[in-house]
Amino acid sequence: MSRLCKIVPERCIACGLCGLCALYAPEVFDYDDNGVVLFSQEPKAYQQFIAVKDQEDVIKAYKRCPVRAILLEK
Repeated sequence: MSRLCKIVPERCIACGLCGLCALYAPEVFDYDDNGVVLFSQEPKAYQQFIAVKDQEDVIKAYKRCPVRAILLEK
C-alpha cells in the first residue's frame, strides 16, 4: 500500500546543500536552487503518494530530517 508523503518547504533549513533527503531517497526528493526540499517528479507539489518500492528510503529521510519538513501519513 502506498503512503502519502507531504513536504513543508517553509520548515526546510536547506540541509539539502549536503544532500540529506536525496541521499536517503534519491528517487523521491530533490532540491531547488536554494537547497530546499521538493519532490523530484513533481517539483511544484507539496504531497504525493510514495510507491511501495521507495517507502523504506522515504522513511529513512523522514526520520533524519532535523526540522520535520517531511511528513508521512498512513
